[in-house]
Amino acid sequence: MKRARFLAVGIAAALALTACGDDDATSEPGADDTSAAPEPADIRLWLNGTDTPQEIRDWLTTEFEEQNPGSTLTIEEQEWEGLVERLTTSLGSETETPDVVEVGNTQAPTFTTVGAFSDLTDRLDELGGDDLIPSFVEAGTADGQTSAVPYYAGSSYVFYRKDLFEASGLEVPTTMQEFVDAAIKLKQDNAATPNFSGFWLPGQDWRDGQAFIWDAGGDWATEEGGEWQGALSEPESQEGLALVQQLFNEASGAPKDGNEADPQVPFCANEVGMMLRPGWVRWSIDNADIGCPDLAPQMGVFPLPGSDGEPAPVLLGGSNIGISAKSQNQELAYSLVKLMLSDEYQTQMAQAGLTPAKLSLASQLGTDEFAMAAVEAASNAKLTPAAANWAAVEGSRVLEDLFVDIANGGDVQQLAEEADAAIADQLN
Repeated sequence: MKRARFLAVGIAAALALTACGDDDATSEPGADDTSAAPEPADIRLWLNGTDTPQEIRDWLTTEFEEQNPGSTLTIEEQEWEGLVERLTTSLGSETETPDVVEVGNTQAPTFTTVGAFSDLTDRLDELGGDDLIPSFVEAGTADGQTSAVPYYAGSSYVFYRKDLFEASGLEVPTTMQEFVDAAIKLKQDNAATPNFSGFWLPGQDWRDGQAFIWDAGGDWATEEGGEWQGALSEPESQEGLALVQQLFNEASGAPKDGNEADPQVPFCANEVGMMLRPGWVRWSIDNADIGCPDLAPQMGVFPLPGSDGEPAPVLLGGSNIGISAKSQNQELAYSLVKLMLSDEYQTQMAQAGLTPAKLSLASQLGTDEFAMAAVEAASNAKLTPAAANWAAVEGSRVLEDLFVDIANGGDVQQLAEEADAAIADQLN
């Protein structure tokens, strides 16, 4: 577990340079404000994965360049995997840093705590103020200073094959036990299909797997007296992890060492009965280029049911955006952030199935079954522990390793105790 500890220390050390480094660096948009327009520049924006659709990226580029004559916008797509380490390297360098970055909402506290982003506190009202998702604003705030603002959110819900449900005589489950039973039956009834999953759960997928830990009353870690300790070896978490292992063994045919990227591939190959994915996956399936629009009419959705019959607690995923404190183009970068939080841009995000950063625009998600499932799933959604070093836990891959070992039949109690020690070491 030494690598995990070194990563946590490395992030803090490297990014601390952002806060206390070059005296000439501008760390707040408008700090050197004058009446003159900023000099034209090429603004670099890091967006992660494919969640922001290409047509929205195109609109953003065109609109930004029209609003800022002479300047250009370059969008650089990053993979989520390894993002924390790439950000740690890039944000600490004036020559390598992008101007604006997207960061996972659970990763934001690590970067805001060490001053990696410019202070937006005085401009928060201009960006949306109380209309912004409160928990995401909180995730982007440290020591009373907000430096990462909401970009979009999205709770996962269950996508399922209506035709396979009908063939197996299944109704939409209303409790966790019914869900598990349905997942196992779907796999059994489709055993002739190679790699078939009644419930698709790749080995590394802790983000969706944590819903079962939370539903059982467990958690990753708890804080007491300013000290964090891992909580996976506690009885409630053990109950949830035991259920995860049952799903791996009896319901999933996904690779035991695989990740959750590109779920449309197994879905379109008729290898999935159910999967727990964010709402924007809909557009990967109903997509002639990467999906299978002919299969989309057989796709239904429902919120993952909890043990009490209410929606299970799932991860309120999504992203924040921040301006690099090392950016030499603070005002132009702020203009980009402001545009990304505009009603016009956020409405497009909502219409693409992404929960908008502004509460007032939630209605733009629509009224179909997908929108209703998103609203229900979000009603009991949770965030990972609000610890400054949580991004180090994610970056260390201790959670992926834990789930892969559980998928491969490891001793759940022993694996949890080892993970608890690694988590506590990083968080403290």
